Amino acid sequence: MSARVDIAPRAAVDQPPIRCVDLGHVYDSGRGRAAALGDVSLTIDRGEFVCVLGPSGCGKTTLLNILAGFIAPSHGDVRVNGRHIEGPSSERGVVFQDYSLFPWLTAQANVEFGLRMAGRAARERAEVARDLLRLVGLPEAGAKYPFELSGGMKQRVAIARALATRPSLLLMDEPFAALDALTRSSLQIKLIDIHRQERPTILFVTHNIAEALVLADRLIVMSPNPGRIVEDIRIDLPRPRRRTSVAFNELYEHVARAIGLETAE
Repeated sequence: MSARVDIAPRAAVDQPPIRCVDLGHVYDSGRGRAAALGDVSLTIDRGEFVCVLGPSGCGKTTLLNILAGFIAPSHGDVRVNGRHIEGPSSERGVVFQDYSLFPWLTAQANVEFGLRMAGRAARERAEVARDLLRLVGLPEAGAKYPFELSGGMKQRVAIARALATRPSLLLMDEPFAALDALTRSSLQIKLIDIHRQERPTILFVTHNIAEALVLADRLIVMSPNPGRIVEDIRIDLPRPRRRTSVAFNELYEHVARAIGLETAE
């Protein structure tokens, strides 16, 4: 890529991108208090691709929202690049399941949005956006509006937008869950390629075991009531990973048992 812009604060090289110690969160509702996270401790190293996996209600999205700065934890200590989280930041790019593109902006303008908010010059913004659209495989889509794009194309634009400010940490909340199987597989391959080229630290939330095993260097398995880590698995399968291999399926069955499934998905 020819044009990249430093916006996010430079991360301290001796600090892990994510460190959580005894992190907990409780939601208050009309029916009382519900513990979403219970004393979660987790350290993620720079450049790791980590998937957080678990059933609904295990707190994985709550964890991501705390790291994104959207909500504050009820207790515990959480730091990104050695700093306490005080709200959303350009050092943390976020990709949601529902794309969250601005419908009145073109694909290129959506990618440029964070740069525009940071006051970057129009020429600089345009060059970065074009480079990122090429990176995600959409070199000709810059002038299109979201309604003209397929679901998979929208998500590629969302990933490009999240990368525009050069975040050290990319947070992804089930970004491929609403896509058909072929598009999902294609975007998994593209995301692996982006990680190889750009080397952001990625925390990727999913409930799909196969997706986690295809993508991750490391897998955090969570269980609910309250959300807690039950396994931390280093995935040493060679890439590209073959879903039909014996090793892949043995690991799949191990993870399925860890989250309480009797059979594979």
